[in-house]
Amino acid sequence: MTNDPSPNRDAAARPKVSVCIPTYNRAGILPYAVESVLGQTYPNFELLICDDASPDHTPQVVSQWSDPRIRYIRHPENIKRSRNMRSGYEAAQGEYFIKFDDDDALTPTFLEKAVTILDDQPAVDFVCSDHWVINARNQRDEAATAANSTKWGKDRLGDGIIDDVLTETFVHQSLQVGSSLFRKSSLESVDFMRFEADGCEDFDLLVRCAIANQTAYFIPERLMEYRFHGGQTSLKQDIHFLTAKSFCLASYRFPHRPELEQVRLNKLNGLKQVLAMRLIEKGETQKGRNLIAELKAIGTLSNRAQVGQVLSYLPGWARQLAFQGFRQVRPKDYSEKVRNAAG
Repeated sequence: MTNDPSPNRDAAARPKVSVCIPTYNRAGILPYAVESVLGQTYPNFELLICDDASPDHTPQVVSQWSDPRIRYIRHPENIKRSRNMRSGYEAAQGEYFIKFDDDDALTPTFLEKAVTILDDQPAVDFVCSDHWVINARNQRDEAATAANSTKWGKDRLGDGIIDDVLTETFVHQSLQVGSSLFRKSSLESVDFMRFEADGCEDFDLLVRCAIANQTAYFIPERLMEYRFHGGQTSLKQDIHFLTAKSFCLASYRFPHRPELEQVRLNKLNGLKQVLAMRLIEKGETQKGRNLIAELKAIGTLSNRAQVGQVLSYLPGWARQLAFQGFRQVRPKDYSEKVRNAAG
């Protein structure tokens, strides 16, 4: 392991694959992600652990590994999620690149199978796979995994090159960055992560790759593990994500695909209505009302947004009671059930 973010290496000694794990304050769970990389059947990789100035004992945890393929990049100050991700990408020396979160993991044959496809098919820009859902008990949840694959349309994708990458990434959101191995040159052509998309970087990257007419290959096997756990979301994080995704949707244009352009406008308006509700719930009522007024000026508001507008005029305590009541009667989907299964 080295703490040098830019060691000098001869071209022949450079790794074929760069694996990046951005981390922050996850010392307890980081080893699961790291060990999943060290346990790969494909050995020619470097592992960049990018630590965004974690206040916990992450440095001590990382010091347990002596594998020379590990490079530990610790930032002296917190530079936020997207910039931390970017630091690993910029330090990467491999021909191929993958980034996944510090609470997720790769199955042992992920790199072997994905590298084989990129080596054998030069026209392919990135390789994706299906993934397992891991619950709070650190177990693979078969039912949630199947529901997740169905929800995002992964179960209808066959083995091979994806016919319409733009529809899969933008409409269905079937692909996931954490289970995708990219040619680094393909990422360079779209400039990897946009800081304005912080919180929504993965969706944005895949859509921009599709807009750039990149070629994607899908492996229907579950070669990655994605963890659902309690504490993964909060109202503040929700607003941050919705704001970032609004930026992304507003930045795309599909002039040659009018059906997708209409989908984009519908998605953007629907997302803004949800954002208005979240702002009102958080107490930023004027911002929420302004957003609703903007939406009202261009079309009919949903019943949900109209209710939110009414709630914005209630006292804060009454408004919070109303939102809590809505959550209690709303049906729980598989992801919420998995997150709450810590028992």
